[in-house]
Amino acid sequence: MSGHSKWANIKSRKGAQDKKRSEAFTKLSKNIMTAIRSGGGNTNPEANIGLKVAIEKAKGSNMPKENIERLLVRFEERKNNLINCLFEGFGPQSVPLMVEVETDNKNRIISEIKNIFKVNGGNLGENGSVAYLFDRVGEIEIENLTPEAEFDLIEVDGIIDFGEGVIFTKTEMINEVVGKIQQKGLVVGNYGIIMKIRMPVILNSEDEVAKVLDLIEELEELDDVMSVYSGFDLKT
Repeated sequence: MSGHSKWANIKSRKGAQDKKRSEAFTKLSKNIMTAIRSGGGNTNPEANIGLKVAIEKAKGSNMPKENIERLLVRFEERKNNLINCLFEGFGPQSVPLMVEVETDNKNRIISEIKNIFKVNGGNLGENGSVAYLFDRVGEIEIENLTPEAEFDLIEVDGIIDFGEGVIFTKTEMINEVVGKIQQKGLVVGNYGIIMKIRMPVILNSEDEVAKVLDLIEELEELDDVMSVYSGFDLKT
């Protein structure tokens, strides 16, 4: 939930079929790893319902069984040495970015992230150089969020803002809000805790957006990168 999916159609995808398949598997792999982390590091799908759902979704998208098993084994081998890091930087047009990482080799991932920023016209910043521009909030995707539904949810305790097909909540109340939304007959998609920009940088063209997306996609392709949060919008 990186906050930039609504811009996906701006970029034309080249080499379509194999690239789309690779991107889909990367996303499915991230979902599996997120489910493991959310389940306290439990790699047993029978004891970790979130992981079981993520694996079933991966299988439904034709992700090979050996790919899934490799992810589980790799996590078990690394889990005692994993640390969480949050890197801050600026992309093209000074767009602020937060990169959430889970790694067993901090020096290696710093080098990889720094290089990706550099070749894409950005730069990795110091701690505190970007974080103050974001708030940590809950984000809930709603498949059938209409203006009428938004109006009906205004008084729900814990909701702090509405976006395009999403609802933002207080972090500690996200599960409670999910339950209330479902009680109202709305269809909940993905949800979790994210970093939300306070004041997005306004980009002037789709070309500028595409350059930022290039940087974000390269970061997301790194195995140790769990999420990338960005802060931009397109001038209307």
